[in-house]
Amino acid sequence: MDKKAAIIFDMDGTLLDTERIYQKYWRIAAEELGYKISDEDYLNLRSLGHTFSPGRFKELTGDEEAYVKIRTRRKELMEPYMNSISIPLKPYVKEALEKLKEAGYLLAIATATNKTLSEEYLGRAGLREYFDEIICAVMVKTGKPAPDIYQYACEKLGIEPKDAFAVEDAPNGVISASTAGCRTIMIPDLTEPDEELRKYIEYRADNLMKAAEYVMGIEQN
Repeated sequence: MDKKAAIIFDMDGTLLDTERIYQKYWRIAAEELGYKISDEDYLNLRSLGHTFSPGRFKELTGDEEAYVKIRTRRKELMEPYMNSISIPLKPYVKEALEKLKEAGYLLAIATATNKTLSEEYLGRAGLREYFDEIICAVMVKTGKPAPDIYQYACEKLGIEPKDAFAVEDAPNGVISASTAGCRTIMIPDLTEPDEELRKYIEYRADNLMKAAEYVMGIEQN
């Protein structure tokens, strides 16, 4: 079958049920180092690109070095845990990806996670084979919520953003995908979209299978 439109997925919180693990270890690391950051602020940091994170952590803590300190400690604490477990998946991930791949869609990842770790997690989860490209925030000048990562993903796939669907779970990713020109689907993970965020979303799905069915239904019409 000829290749159809592309679908670009966020990874953590969208395909892998890992966002809640990141949230937990960001909190533990920050508290261990004496920083006080609210739960709401942690949620707003989801998928935030590396170019924005240092400044945002400085705003929250008053310490210019807070991001590096907390991130370093978070990795030290989280890595042994992640190595001790099976990578958890969101519901219907493999079934949805299998259906989309069989239908001929180009599939890609657009994530704030680095390439080495993305490859490892996707491989351990049994998902790597489904994806034509893995695009990470360090490959572009500005990460989410800027549109760069989705624009670059479309360039690598050889398509226009208007011909791509993006599947995201968090506000920074939704804004990134939508402002890049992609048709954006949100599958809420830890928070539902508010009224402002809904302006960026074409469709809200309950899970990956619902998102896949929506895309395939649109393409058939």
